[in-house]
Amino acid sequence: MKPILRVRELTKRYGPGCPDCFDLTGAGQGTNQCPRCKSILACRQVSFDLFPNEVLGVVGESGSGKSTVVRLLHFDFEPTAGRFYLDLKAGQQSGSALAIDPDQDLFALSAFHRRRIRNERMGIVYQNARMGLHLKVSAGGNIAERLLMAGWRHVGRMQSRAAQLLEQTEVPVRRMNEPPRNFSGGMQQRVQIAKALSTQPAVLLLDEVTTGLDVSVQARVLDLIRSLQQELGVATIVVSHDLGVIRLLTSRTIVMRHGCIVEAGLSDQILEDPQHPYTQLLVNSVL
Repeated sequence: MKPILRVRELTKRYGPGCPDCFDLTGAGQGTNQCPRCKSILACRQVSFDLFPNEVLGVVGESGSGKSTVVRLLHFDFEPTAGRFYLDLKAGQQSGSALAIDPDQDLFALSAFHRRRIRNERMGIVYQNARMGLHLKVSAGGNIAERLLMAGWRHVGRMQSRAAQLLEQTEVPVRRMNEPPRNFSGGMQQRVQIAKALSTQPAVLLLDEVTTGLDVSVQARVLDLIRSLQQELGVATIVVSHDLGVIRLLTSRTIVMRHGCIVEAGLSDQILEDPQHPYTQLLVNSVL
């Protein structure tokens, strides 16, 4: 099976950089800050594939680079180096007029084309709802905004789509015209999920979606995500520091530390028999 998404040598550096940055940083050096030039390598030479219908976990402590990776893939940041490919034919996606050459490095495209890909074929749910929603705009309006950016123009169709998605994500449709600032944290995340799924994306990015929620609310949001993924089959990347989330949602996992991938494999294998000392420490810390 061909991957729907390929990432190669993805690197994000903050600072001027120097010839010694890669030698003096990374998991082996125990830091992502170069002691010579003080640059931060938020992620460095990260490579992985995502397959159709797969849920891939990215796990690591705060500062490991996991959120930077998904923000780069969503074109929120400019990469320092690396290549990013999206093969919609591998995912058998339909219903979009947007054609993407599977051998085209998306980072090399113009800002206009990257926005189109982001708006039409990718969805993201941020840890903080303020990053993914306009809290003073109605829940339905938030979804309609994304549909507008993806080329929708018929108001009635957008309203109908918003109502359908809110119902699907367990947000009362009667509250469609209320702003998310009136909602609980869990309901705000469900509106974000509805917004992210509105354009039937090829790839869904979930960045610490349950952090900060009460345990009971976390469980309901995770159950919703799992049921929607099983129903829709969208290829998904789940970023989390919580191994319980990784165990529940993902089939394969990569472990990051100091901007590097230190271990990768089947989620069950990594959680039951971790090989890298850092992964062993993560797993043992929750036992």
